[in-house]
Amino acid sequence: MKPTTFLNRTTPPHIITLVMIAGLSALTMNLLLPSLPGIASYYAADYALVQLAVSGYLAFTGLLQLLIGPLSDRYGRRPVLLTGLGIFLVATALAPLAPTVESFLAIRMVQASVASGMVLSRAIVRDMVDTDEAASMIGYVTMGMTLAPMIGPALGGIIDEVFGWQSTFALLLVFGLGVFVLSWMDLGETNHNRSSSMLKQFGAYPELLRSRRFWGYTLTATFASGAFFSFLGGGPFVATEILGMKPSQLGFYFIFMALGYMAGNYMSGRFSRQVGINRMMVTGCIVATAGMSLSLILFLVGLWHPMSFFGPIFFVGLGNGITLPSANAGIVSVRPHLAGSASGLGGAMMIGGGAALSALAGAILSAESGPYPLITVMLLSCIIGILATLYVIKVERSLAGSDKPTPGEAP
Repeated sequence: MKPTTFLNRTTPPHIITLVMIAGLSALTMNLLLPSLPGIASYYAADYALVQLAVSGYLAFTGLLQLLIGPLSDRYGRRPVLLTGLGIFLVATALAPLAPTVESFLAIRMVQASVASGMVLSRAIVRDMVDTDEAASMIGYVTMGMTLAPMIGPALGGIIDEVFGWQSTFALLLVFGLGVFVLSWMDLGETNHNRSSSMLKQFGAYPELLRSRRFWGYTLTATFASGAFFSFLGGGPFVATEILGMKPSQLGFYFIFMALGYMAGNYMSGRFSRQVGINRMMVTGCIVATAGMSLSLILFLVGLWHPMSFFGPIFFVGLGNGITLPSANAGIVSVRPHLAGSASGLGGAMMIGGGAALSALAGAILSAESGPYPLITVMLLSCIIGILATLYVIKVERSLAGSDKPTPGEAP
């Protein structure tokens, strides 16, 4: 692999380019959140229908990941990423012009093509470096992209209030154009071991699903991120209905999770190469479990205060920031020649599992139950993440002690 030269599309991309690509995916998801009530009012539609701009978008993101990965393994990272960004730009330009809520939602689903950035940034990193260094580099990439969920909702709310909801798409279009130009100029092809056919790439999914290590890494990522998705599904209810917080207060306290995640990403980038991805994962899951255990204890002893919930959430973010870069590096390293397919399949499973936990957390909460159902779901998710990581370690030790995997099974 050639050394990286910034703004030279014959060499691998600079880490700044990967941060911008991944950040655009994150910003597209959350910049629109404050505008949902305004969109519902504009189209005279039920809020539940307009909310599909989030949940439906998330579902399409998961489905597209199943396609984007194999496409990039067959045709290369650069053409697939640039095509995805091009489709995203067209959809972003058309969204404010949609005449009906149905057409708006359809265009919003097409916007999910920006998921190519989220999928392929991980695969590109794995093309460039080995497993432990991939965890370090992914940590720095995700640390940079964490700025999007930190500032996205606040920025979207200000722009919506001043210029209207259509302006959020104008901002996305400008940022998307900048990322497209940067990718065109800097993103050299990194997949030099392409598959001979798409059927072969889709045929790789059974191979990946037979791999015990792939399942272990994917389940670790799913349940670690599941704690975060559960928080998104139930946190606002706990804050407003149980703790009596105002929306402005809620926005402030949400920063605890993002700050923790950014700190964890930094630690992952700093220490993954020395520590190794498996020990990083188990450490991160333990930190998150300790955070939710602390929250449970604080409420049980009668300390019903926002900091009893959001303070420990910092440690969930910290644990996720330590765990997820290593888990994602593991997912794309089980079969390096199938890095794109593995990233897409693992990402789809992670988002699907996280979305299910988010729905569960929202469904079981009530004013009478207090915060305990949500805390329990988040705590159990963190604990299962530890168990999944221990499973990966056990599998790797068993493989190290034998010359080959179990018959019919990929290691």
